[in-house]
Amino acid sequence: MQGLLIAIDKVNTWVGKIFSWSILAMTFVIVYEVFSRYVFSAPTTWAYDVSYMLYGTLFMMAGPYALSRNGHVRGDFLYRKWSPRVQATVDLTLYILFFFAAVLALIYSGWGFFKISYMFNERSAFSPDGPPMWPFKMLIPLVGVLMLLQGLAESVRCVICIRNGWWPQRLQDVEELEQQILAEAAERREAGLAR
Repeated sequence: MQGLLIAIDKVNTWVGKIFSWSILAMTFVIVYEVFSRYVFSAPTTWAYDVSYMLYGTLFMMAGPYALSRNGHVRGDFLYRKWSPRVQATVDLTLYILFFFAAVLALIYSGWGFFKISYMFNERSAFSPDGPPMWPFKMLIPLVGVLMLLQGLAESVRCVICIRNGWWPQRLQDVEELEQQILAEAAERREAGLAR
């Protein structure tokens, strides 16, 4: 079972890292637009559309990646004081009550948006040469499926933790910044004492 959980983590990590390059593409598009507009006095008709599509892509594809890395924001001031079993019980309850319903709605609605957009070859209305919208809308149900897969993996982790009393290993856990800073300070102290 642990191998399957790690495999799901790897898929969402790989997808997240691939789509993280969209921030570089977005930067190039915006820089090109600014340069073209102010240096050549020739603004583009497509840069706005492409930049918001790339930003939306980055935002959507970061969700499954953050969930796979346990990187979503939560009320840590309460959560970190609870035992692992209580954490897992609360997490599992929230997954069942809210997460799965929202993700299934995202998949269902997203597929409808994509299907209509593809059938009509929808184009952006914000510019005269509006790029096609259906490739962007195709990402909505895809993100839903990736989130559903990761949510199932997280729910299994919760069940394992409730049974065993400890969280199963992840591909790579996200550490709090303060923990990293304290570890580095301890290493420096030890290095100073060793001299």
